[in-house]
Amino acid sequence: MASFLVHVTTGPDDPTKAALAFLVAATAAKGGHSVTMFIAGEGVSLFRPGVASSLEGKGTGRLEQHLAALSEAGVRLYLSGMSANARGLERDEVISGHSLSF
Repeated sequence: MASFLVHVTTGPDDPTKAALAFLVAATAAKGGHSVTMFIAGEGVSLFRPGVASSLEGKGTGRLEQHLAALSEAGVRLYLSGMSANARGLERDEVISGHSLSF
């Protein structure tokens, strides 16, 4: 089995590319691989309330479904604190229910 680090820097402005990163991570985890995700830059905006439930990429699926699969697989998600601060995203604003660290 391989270990994957998926680094996401794309935000809601490009839903197809953003959802693709989470689809790749979820697929790798489902295949039994070790997966860690690091979300930085505009990617932290994907964790604002309401974004994950509404974001869907063309051919890359719904972000909300990928997040559920990642949570079920125990994949750890890390959000860049500097990126969050630069975008005015506070810890208490971030969607919960995931193995998420700042």
